Amino acid sequence: MSAIRPLLTGGDRRGIARSGEVRALVERDPSRVGELVALTNDADRLVVQRALDLLEKLAHTHADWIAPHKRVFIGPLARSAMWEIRLQIVRALPLFRWSAAERRHVKKILTENLEYPQTFVRAWALDGLSRVAGRDASARRTVLKHVRAFERSDSKALQARARHVRARLGDRHRSGDVT
Repeated sequence: MSAIRPLLTGGDRRGIARSGEVRALVERDPSRVGELVALTNDADRLVVQRALDLLEKLAHTHADWIAPHKRVFIGPLARSAMWEIRLQIVRALPLFRWSAAERRHVKKILTENLEYPQTFVRAWALDGLSRVAGRDASARRTVLKHVRAFERSDSKALQARARHVRARLGDRHRSGDVT
């Protein structure tokens, strides 16, 4: 059993248990990333959620530590019923380099999550797809279509993410026309 597992147990979906302590442990000893990855298969859904959350957070600052395990983000967890897990997935996917076949799968995951019921998942899926589209022109049309839809949304979160993505894409797409 992982020595860090007990630090990720208890509470409810909104709680992070003792994730801060786990992050500090892993930052002091990056070889412990493997323990976090193993916990993404745990029977306790909260442990899985928290382990994945930590992997995503660490990937922002130490992508090289997580990259050997990046396939965890394109496996079965990408279809999780828990929106919190899907959020970590869509936020992590653009942080890594993927093979051509993996990139197609990444685009599929992000595109499917553009329609997910939870607003934050949709917003971050668009952000992730726009980052992938920065390196893959085939995804740009989908990104621009959803930017326009998000701009018309009643959701402030979707509107804000659409503005952010449009700014990243540059002014040449301001009219909304896809050429």
